[in-house]
Amino acid sequence: MTTTAAPRPDHLSADPRPGAAVGPDAPGTPLPGERHRGGLAPAAAGPRDLPASSDALAIAGLVPMSSCDWPGKLVATVFAQGCPWNCTYCHNPDLIPTRTEGVIPFQRVRDLIAKRAGLLDGVVFSGGEPTRQRALGAAMREVRDAGFGVGLHTGGAYPARLREIIGLVDWVGLDIKAPRGDYAKITRVASSGAKAFESLDIVLAAGVEVQVRTTVDPTVLSDDDVARIRAELAERGIHHLVLQEARPDGTRPEYAEALLAARRAAAQPD
Repeated sequence: MTTTAAPRPDHLSADPRPGAAVGPDAPGTPLPGERHRGGLAPAAAGPRDLPASSDALAIAGLVPMSSCDWPGKLVATVFAQGCPWNCTYCHNPDLIPTRTEGVIPFQRVRDLIAKRAGLLDGVVFSGGEPTRQRALGAAMREVRDAGFGVGLHTGGAYPARLREIIGLVDWVGLDIKAPRGDYAKITRVASSGAKAFESLDIVLAAGVEVQVRTTVDPTVLSDDDVARIRAELAERGIHHLVLQEARPDGTRPEYAEALLAARRAAAQPD
């Protein structure tokens, strides 16, 4: 899940951030509208995986204009409902439940981009974890067909679906939450590190522009952990990591207390 203030039914406060079963990674023909980068042809998905209608996308919030969700771009940001992880510092815990229905119809997105053609550069799909939803590819195709760029915020929880839709994406903000072997202390899901790094490899292989970022949570991540993340990224040719400070606003009360306690302890002289 991506990481700041909690969404509301009709809008989200400024600068919200994100950050399970998956289908087989079977090869196939490209999806309509896909662009191949670096010779990679993403696997096609059948109608069951990518419904023809974008209206199936469960949307928890919509920011009509944002300058902080895709660097250098002015975008609308769609917040998808549901996330398979339960991150310690999650700023949008209301977006975690996967059985909660969306509160904003995709028609609102259609209406918005129709009115803002020439004003917006694109649409960013955030969450929650947007790749959890089978309707994501259809929604991305519709945005692209309308002439807008497509951005994605993801924690990489669903590498198989990411592989299916990566040809529709112009930019990815990917959260790397911890060293690969220590993901569970953030997400509370044992297999999450392998999925996140597999997703990173998919993005790199596709040649899509990517910003890798880490939320520095002092309740669980040490300076050594951040150094290990940097080393794991450097092995993949990534030498720029965006560090985000964990913040208490919007988080669960027990986490907010733990974060403030960790900061007080760090401020004490040795």
